[in-house]
Amino acid sequence: ALLFITVCTADGFLNYVEDHCVFNSTKLDDIEFIRSYYYNKLEVTRFSSSVGKYVGYTEFGVRNAEYWNKDTGDLAAMRAQKETYCLNNVGNDHEAAL
Repeated sequence: ALLFITVCTADGFLNYVEDHCVFNSTKLDDIEFIRSYYYNKLEVTRFSSSVGKYVGYTEFGVRNAEYWNKDTGDLAAMRAQKETYCLNNVGNDHEAAL
């Protein structure tokens, strides 16, 4: 799986975003793109290409998910990440592993 993390801290609080691709093969149908939003080690919101929308896991995350799911342009961009971000990188990792 591919993993990229962005970390921001302020006044002792930790906020970060994690993108990763889960795959069984290099076929697009076997790839899942996931972007998770964390606050102080707790996942608050997640976008999964399998679900196709944001899902909130805390009260704050649910509010964010509801707001972000109304933005059809952002949802289309996130859904496209499976092909634009994962597909090329998964191919590279798969070849390197072989």
